[in-house]
Amino acid sequence: MLGGRSIRRVEPPSGSAISGWYAGAKLLDSYGVDVATDGMTMRAIADRALGAPPPWFRALLAVRDAAVAPFGVRTSGELRGARPDRPRVDFFPVLSETADEIVLGEDDQHLDFRLSLLRQGGPHGAMLIATTAVRTHNGFGRLYIRAIHPFHILVVRAALARAATDAERTSVSRKSA
Repeated sequence: MLGGRSIRRVEPPSGSAISGWYAGAKLLDSYGVDVATDGMTMRAIADRALGAPPPWFRALLAVRDAAVAPFGVRTSGELRGARPDRPRVDFFPVLSETADEIVLGEDDQHLDFRLSLLRQGGPHGAMLIATTAVRTHNGFGRLYIRAIHPFHILVVRAALARAATDAERTSVSRKSA
């Protein structure tokens, strides 16, 4: 449980737009949470999950940026400033978006990553599934993934909890309006 929500590890969904990334991924994981997302776009859900991160996440990101910048990995600030014509959720570039899935990602010299936020029907209503797939290109990419993996799990689970909590608040306020 995180933030009163039962977030659980789930199988990477075969219907995701990034399912072709599963084979060969050095990091592949999916977490899901039951969520009320009536009338919400996937962009709004992604903004709730990843936009305006909490202070502890911003601190982790600052440490990450300082540690990787000397190795030629783009910092979150560099990603935010790159290609201003490209839609983003915080510093994550939006690669595709449908009514039930948004895919964020970036390709870099050390690794390429994709993050899918997929809304699908479940036994208790809608489930929001965050799937991350990372392909590495070299030893530094593999080392980086091993180093950040524990933090990645924490961040993904917290992001799902925020999205679910905010979506529930939005759904309740719409019903009472």
